[in-house]
Amino acid sequence: MKTKVLFMLIAGVFSTLFMSSCLDTDDDRDINTAAIEKVKLKTYLDSLVAKGHDIDTTEMGIYYVRIEDGDGDFAQPGDTLTVGYAGYFIDGTIFDSSEINSEDGKMEFVLENPPFIAGWDDVMKVMNEGAKVQAMIPSEFAYGSEGYGVVPPYETLVFVIELFDIKPSQE
Repeated sequence: MKTKVLFMLIAGVFSTLFMSSCLDTDDDRDINTAAIEKVKLKTYLDSLVAKGHDIDTTEMGIYYVRIEDGDGDFAQPGDTLTVGYAGYFIDGTIFDSSEINSEDGKMEFVLENPPFIAGWDDVMKVMNEGAKVQAMIPSEFAYGSEGYGVVPPYETLVFVIELFDIKPSQE
């Protein structure tokens, strides 16, 4: 009888240890670091170049590909901009878009008042009315090491943005 109880106890302990080792814990997940983000971004940019895209950078260091040239004025701080956009993680997963957030698929905002993420505002300054770009914003110019909402830490954000209208500020 003692042998049977001891066997059941040992079997129970091993079962518990085995099952708990199969659980998904935070330690098992891939965690982005600044170094991992840089490798992912370089790979992504290299793939764009391999497909024949020209990559430019803003003064701040935001990468972008001009999809369509505009023919209007360039955006200035204080201007009211109307844009359409889709935001993706570098793996292609969509996390936000103007289609999701508005009835007409457009968003209106005042440039740098209050500022959006630094990289977003910076890329707006290289767009003129009618332009469409794909912007790659490293986390240091977005949500950094903390992340925000569905955006994890050290996540490069990719936005496809079309600038529909610029209303100059009324200073």
